Amino acid sequence: MADDVRFGIVGLGMGSDRAKKAANTPGAQLVAVCDILEERGAKVAADLGVEWIIDYDEMLAREDIDCVGVFTPSGMHCDFVLRALQAGKHSFTTKPMDLTVAKCDAAIAEAEKRGLVLAVDFESRYNPGNHRIKAAIEQDALGRVILGDLRMKWFRSQAYYDTGSPAGWRSRLATERGSMANQGVHYIDLLQWWLGPIRAISGSFGTYAHRIESEDLAIGIVDFERGATGVIVTTTTAFPDQGTRLEIGGDRGTLAWQNQDLVMFRGIQGDAGSAGEWEKPEETDLSLDDFPAPDDLPPHIIADMTRAIRDGVPVQCDGHEGRKSVAIFQAVYASCDQGRPVPLP
Repeated sequence: MADDVRFGIVGLGMGSDRAKKAANTPGAQLVAVCDILEERGAKVAADLGVEWIIDYDEMLAREDIDCVGVFTPSGMHCDFVLRALQAGKHSFTTKPMDLTVAKCDAAIAEAEKRGLVLAVDFESRYNPGNHRIKAAIEQDALGRVILGDLRMKWFRSQAYYDTGSPAGWRSRLATERGSMANQGVHYIDLLQWWLGPIRAISGSFGTYAHRIESEDLAIGIVDFERGATGVIVTTTTAFPDQGTRLEIGGDRGTLAWQNQDLVMFRGIQGDAGSAGEWEKPEETDLSLDDFPAPDDLPPHIIADMTRAIRDGVPVQCDGHEGRKSVAIFQAVYASCDQGRPVPLP
């Protein structure tokens, strides 16, 4: 392999940002981009001074590419990843890892068989504050965790679902699924990363405000192995858009995270048992500064993959971790179809 890790990026929607990062990250080199749309592919290639390729197999045949990043519609992620792995390339995909656990498992098995790095690009895994929240929970800053709830209340217009490339792909079960698998999966990953593992899920979903095959509202009730309960609500029907909020509540405190920021972190001060029968215990603000984030946390997926490939350091979210959020939304959908709680696949 060359001194730099050499990248190819397929799919230049969100992939255009990762292509720029590959062109500007120390130790990484962007070699080529791949997209079926000439106007988009040619422009990104010209802007970054690399080659535009329309044929994915042509990209995979190149010996000057070590790692392929996949930014296709969700239901195709592991199809493209699997082909990259079979061609001997390390690979990563944008979220979700795919729409079914079976496809995730096939990619994981292929990567392990060939000794290649496989990762999922969850941006929130590169936020030091999110690592500090995980450390605070693990170190019992909130006491025994009782409830973890995720409320993602977003608005998406009908035009959002009707457009895209190819047109309408966001509205179809085969390519995108719905509010939980698409928009909500970032935050489902955070919730399970902070509080998992999970035993079982009950779910409900439906389509209320859009002309689409997939759902625009989904709800999951989560049974965590630690004994806590979780509630997941994702929708693209909320007007006005209210963003995303996660709250983690324990018997000694609560933290609230909203739109990437910690907005509350409060706990009981001193001995909770000292309060009178009808008195609230004294409370105090807590600080994430008391809890560590990794000193060597990479800033994004390109730096993460570069380090993993060159130095053998584990990535922030490998295939096994990326699979977990897919298992969660797949279980929500299965629970609704079966009318009962289901274990995670």
